[in-house]
Amino acid sequence: MKTLAMVLAAALSLLAAYPAGAQGLAAAKPEEVGLSSERLARIGAILRDDVERGRIPGVVIMVARRGKLAYVETVGFRDKAAGAPMTRDAIFRIASMTKPMVSVAAMMLYEEGRLLMADPVSKYLPALGKRQVGIEKVDPVTGKTVFYTVPAEREMTVQDLLRHTSGLPYGARGTSRIHAEYPASSSAAARELTGTEFIDRLAKAPLLHQPGSNWEYGFSSDVLGRVVEVVSGKTLGQFLEERIWRPLRMPDTGFVVPADKHARLAAGFATDPDTGKPVTLPDAKTAPKFECGGGCAVSTAGDYIRFGQMLANRGILDGTRLLGRKTVEYMTADHLGTAIGTGTDYIPGPGYGFGLGFAVRRAAGVADLNGSAGDFNWGGAYGTYFWLDPREELVVVSMTQAPGPIRVYYRHMIKSLALQAIAD
Repeated sequence: MKTLAMVLAAALSLLAAYPAGAQGLAAAKPEEVGLSSERLARIGAILRDDVERGRIPGVVIMVARRGKLAYVETVGFRDKAAGAPMTRDAIFRIASMTKPMVSVAAMMLYEEGRLLMADPVSKYLPALGKRQVGIEKVDPVTGKTVFYTVPAEREMTVQDLLRHTSGLPYGARGTSRIHAEYPASSSAAARELTGTEFIDRLAKAPLLHQPGSNWEYGFSSDVLGRVVEVVSGKTLGQFLEERIWRPLRMPDTGFVVPADKHARLAAGFATDPDTGKPVTLPDAKTAPKFECGGGCAVSTAGDYIRFGQMLANRGILDGTRLLGRKTVEYMTADHLGTAIGTGTDYIPGPGYGFGLGFAVRRAAGVADLNGSAGDFNWGGAYGTYFWLDPREELVVVSMTQAPGPIRVYYRHMIKSLALQAIAD
């Protein structure tokens, strides 16, 4: 029988490996996992300089290699206006970094045989069947814009939702008549509509593209979240909590920041340093009307790097398996090919395809940032980002609340600095 001393010793050992709030992974010195401390220090130096210049409010960055947390840096302010310094456990609005977690949830149901990739979405959400596709073009004779609809050639499928080929756009990402019929974004829809009202709203609008024909960033993951709810019989938050967040020990991830954690919520600047326009972040202290799978979650760098490490380990972390190895390989393969995902508004960028929830690098070259074939990533509109390089056994998470074009600069900069720190 275990003595009290033995139980306390075991508990203290667990806390040492996984401190309060999980806060990431078990730690190692950079050189123990083939990274250079000196070169990693360049990340913090540049970020501190940018905070001093007023470019960003503050950042938390974590770099893991070979399953160990090798670099953690907190820079600047959690809330610049209040003079509150950035902390390792700061909570961020992660926007579209909600999408990969919902994609994992759907694939867990796929592994259980409860849904299939080829299933029409209308099997679970009947209102989204028998869709029309909008056509908007200029009449060459009159010069006037003509709008009409044609029947969808096939129904959107679960796979279309996962790879963003459903034809469902965000209203804010275009000025066409079709875009005007959609809510602006995931967070805007979730603050205005219930889950049922959201699907009814989408059902009345024409699709922007034929299903399967084009990569289009929009409401695919939000609809996928509703599919998860229908199939599981739980709210999206309940399913994610029970099947992903709790098993991975991600205690600060959810769809709302509870009152006892409000003091840890990161804030952005009042105005964008480049444009001078006001910066508006969603209210994370009150629950949305529906838990949107496309952009409503909050998290910490420590929580999210555990999610990323699970993917890097091909579905398992600390003995807890969420997905099978082949499923993760399937998710992180390119599901677009050459026929779609090549337009000027293609967010993953040159050299990248798209898998089932992530942008996936097709080759070492072509892309305008360093990396390896097979690395994958996704980010959020308010400044958060994560990426994995399976070949180099790297997982990197950076969190800030700096929406706008500047966020893309920091994604590229931090990735290049993390990769240049590889010593073996």
